[in-house]
Amino acid sequence: MKLLPKVGDYFALDIGTTAIRVVQLSSRGKAWSLEKYGIANVESRYTTSDSPEDQKRLGEVIMTAVGQSGIKTRDVVIGIPSNKMFATVVDMPNLSKQELANSIKYQAEQYIPMSLDEAKIDWKPLGKSINDETKNEVLLASVANTFSEARLDLIEGLGFNVVAMEPDSLALTRSLLSRSDMGAHLIVEIGDFATDVVLTYGDSPRLIRSIPTGMETLVKAATQNLNIQPDQARQFLLKFGVQPDRLEGQVYRAVETSLDQFATEIVKSVKFFKTRYPSVEMGSMIVSSYGVTIPAIAQYIAQKVDLKVEMGNPWANVQVASSDQQKLQALSAQFSVAIGLAQRGVS
Repeated sequence: MKLLPKVGDYFALDIGTTAIRVVQLSSRGKAWSLEKYGIANVESRYTTSDSPEDQKRLGEVIMTAVGQSGIKTRDVVIGIPSNKMFATVVDMPNLSKQELANSIKYQAEQYIPMSLDEAKIDWKPLGKSINDETKNEVLLASVANTFSEARLDLIEGLGFNVVAMEPDSLALTRSLLSRSDMGAHLIVEIGDFATDVVLTYGDSPRLIRSIPTGMETLVKAATQNLNIQPDQARQFLLKFGVQPDRLEGQVYRAVETSLDQFATEIVKSVKFFKTRYPSVEMGSMIVSSYGVTIPAIAQYIAQKVDLKVEMGNPWANVQVASSDQQKLQALSAQFSVAIGLAQRGVS
């Protein structure tokens, strides 16, 4: 099974840390329509544990999300969390597709930080190198067999046919980038426990990172520094965010150190990108998930990286029935990965 192939009719399954999301789209050309969707909350211990009991419970939640959505197809594409995979962009000589495939097989060992017999590897040509027209850039991706096989066993054990696995970073790139702007962008998807950082050029990722900082990092900092309960800390963050002028700046000061360390890691990623592509001008920073719902956090990071900020909208190219629009309004920023997985095959 390939990590990156294009496929036909299927639904997308995003197994997040605290929620399961499923999406099925239909398309005519490059126009998408929402057919079915579902979301079910799940305790993080079920999504991060390998125990048979917890995996069984995770399977039950997946079936709940699919059942509530009304999805009937058994074919599914699943995402691979960025912290479970390795991806890098490498320069390769100008070769035919077959020659490139053979070359990748022999050279992957120097790029992949694990034994080749312990990993599933795939690659995707990105076109001519920005820096050297005599070479092509190739996205090389790998995931440990232990993770991919366990995930396959789980999903196929529920009666589904897994037609592909794809890195979440590719799905984010597909759902959040504007088709009319193929410049360079920084995507920041803030999750519960980690943040995906994807620097893109054209319609492809050129640098992918997973930073082990997320909403729960800020909740923990606010809980400790304000001496309050985690639920209250979360409410404060979602209501007041990191605005220095709200609640007398208490929330902002409580998370400032964690936030600054987080922003520093994103700045490092942007600097690395600019070093590799010195002639490419960065366009904007696109935020998603908690980057949209935590007030002022996007502006804080954008100021650090010196980029204008855009609130990511994965639904921008998807037609949604009026009956679903209001239901999805509060959840829209959470579906970036699921929608990107569901849009495979056209972009």
